[in-house]
Amino acid sequence: MRLLTVPTAAVPAALALGLLLPGTAAANGAAPATGSPEPTASGFTISDPRITESSGLAASRIHPGVYWTHNDSDDGPYVYAVDSATGRTVARITMAGIGNPRDVEAISLGPDGNLYVGDIGDNRDGTWDHVWIYRFPEPRELADATVKAEQFTAVYADGPRNAEALMVHPVTGRVYIASKNEKGGGLYEGPEKLSADGRNVFRRVAEVPWVTDGAFSPDGTRLTLRGYFTARTYPWKDGRPQGEGERVNAPWQGQAESVTYSPDGRTLLFGAEGANSRVVAVPVTPAATPSPSGSTPPPAAGPAADKGPEASQGGSFTKGALVLAAGTALVLAAKRLLRRRPRG
Repeated sequence: MRLLTVPTAAVPAALALGLLLPGTAAANGAAPATGSPEPTASGFTISDPRITESSGLAASRIHPGVYWTHNDSDDGPYVYAVDSATGRTVARITMAGIGNPRDVEAISLGPDGNLYVGDIGDNRDGTWDHVWIYRFPEPRELADATVKAEQFTAVYADGPRNAEALMVHPVTGRVYIASKNEKGGGLYEGPEKLSADGRNVFRRVAEVPWVTDGAFSPDGTRLTLRGYFTARTYPWKDGRPQGEGERVNAPWQGQAESVTYSPDGRTLLFGAEGANSRVVAVPVTPAATPSPSGSTPPPAAGPAADKGPEASQGGSFTKGALVLAAGTALVLAAKRLLRRRPRG
C-alpha cells in the first residue's frame, strides 16, 4: 500500500499554487460564500483503517447519508459503504466473478440502480490495451456480503491511456471516462449499452483538463470534473459538456482523488487518499440550479467565478492562460512531486 509523501519544501509551493489558481482553497476545507445556502450534506472523515487510498465516491440512492468508496489498488475486489454521520464503514462488498482488479479508480451509480466500478487506471501511461468496468446492483441491506458482479472490457478508439474518472449519466445510463494527462485529457463516450461479450469501444467526444475524478449532477444537466488543484462544472447538453465551465471552490487536499454530488444535487463532496482522509462538503450555488424556463445557467459551486485567464482556457493546466510563468513552474514542480511510482 502506497501513501503520497510530499517533501516539506513542497509546502510553500503548494500554498502559492493555491493562491495562483483562483477557486482553489489552500486548506483542508472550503468555506462557502456569505449568503450561500447551507449544505444538505456535511463532510466527514473516513475512519476505517482498511481505507487508505479512497479513490472514488458515489452517493447512495437508497441509504441516506451513505457513500460508496474503494481503495486505489493493492486491496482486492472490495467496495465500502461509509456512513457520513459517523465516518464508519457499515458494509464491505466483495465482488465475485471478476478476476483480480489492477487499478480501481472510480465508482458511479447508474439510473438502473447499479454501481459501476472503474478499473481504469494505468500508471504506465497507457500500456494496457484494455481496462475493465464492473457492475452490480446497489445492495438493499447494509452488511458485509459477496455479490456477483458483471465484468466489461473497455478499449479506447484512439489507443490506450491512463484514466481515473468514470461517470454514468443519471438519465441515459451511458458511461463516460475522462483520461488523465498533464497536457490535457479527453472525455470518452461508451456505447449506448455495455456488452459483456467482446470489447466496448469508448470514443473521444471532448477535450478536458487534467482530471482525477468526475460526477454528473443528479438531474444530468451538469458535469463536474476535478484535478489535484482545481475543479470545474460544465453544462451538459446533447451528450456533451458545453463551453469552458465554471470554477468550483474545491478544497486543497493533496492527493485529491474523488468527487460526487449529494442525492439532492445541492452539495459536492470532495475526497482524497490517505489514512483517515477527510471528505469535504461544498455547497452548490443557486446559480447552478436550472431556471423555471428550462434554460440552464452556467453551473458552479462555492463563490461565483469571475472570467479570469484560467476560465478562458477551460481549466487546462499547461496552456499559457494560467498565465504567470511562476504559476506554470509551480504547477509542473507540484505535479512531479505528486506523481506516483509506476506499478509493476
